[in-house]
Amino acid sequence: QLQLVESGGGLVQPGGSLRLSCVASGVNVGRDAIGWFRQAPGKEREVISCINSDEFGSKYYADSVTGRFTISKDNAKNTVYLQMNRLKLEDTAVYYCYIGADWGQGTQVTVSS
Repeated sequence: QLQLVESGGGLVQPGGSLRLSCVASGVNVGRDAIGWFRQAPGKEREVISCINSDEFGSKYYADSVTGRFTISKDNAKNTVYLQMNRLKLEDTAVYYCYIGADWGQGTQVTVSS
């Protein structure tokens, strides 16, 4: 049975940090492609970061988050993470994890002073 459960979202001040987690069941984060997406109000869903399912686990970051966000995974815990540092107002969005071909329900991140 497939289930992706995101957590770690919330309210944070500009310059602060959050770590998002996505605990997966029914999929294998050690073998499947992994990604984080976000969708802000009035905007299309956009890719933030991903790890390819190739043997090298190639990582990609959107220009807007490069140097601030880090994607990682723990195969033993079947969990993926998104560490978000130096958050900006424009990072406010609903964040979704994507594993294989499946989506989580999203977690709200709000950056506000």
